Amino acid sequence: MLDGRWTYRAYRDVERLIDADAGAALGLIFGEGVFELRQAADGRVGGALGMAAGHALRIAGAARATAEGDTFSLLGTGLDGTATAGWRYAYRGIAGHRWPDAVDQVPSLLGTVIRLAAHGPDAPAGVTASFIAVRHGDHPPPRTLRPRSSLLR
Repeated sequence: MLDGRWTYRAYRDVERLIDADAGAALGLIFGEGVFELRQAADGRVGGALGMAAGHALRIAGAARATAEGDTFSLLGTGLDGTATAGWRYAYRGIAGHRWPDAVDQVPSLLGTVIRLAAHGPDAPAGVTASFIAVRHGDHPPPRTLRPRSSLLR
């Protein structure tokens, strides 16, 4: 279910409509990056979340199939010796519904994220956001903005 590369975007949970205000729409983005995940047969998940400016989190957790659908629970931890040292985020989610008659539907993950540990005055613990992640195809675009995570080498 989770194997592969996923473009991840988390959004601030703001209920007001944006209309045509592109700046306000961009302001809703809480964070984005690329999940690179591997899932073992027993459901254990490992990998990384690579973000802009060389920021990365190590990802560990589990996924499982239930009668209601596929679910997952992940923990992202910062890397010692980097700008993300001490960061801790929890991700909970489900696989997006696969429509039987869909045209070119891309697999998706839907969920929420919570910051478990503060990292600076503008990043307090307890902040939550909603996220969507979409799976990369068999031929993802070239890595022009972000090198492959060293966590997966």
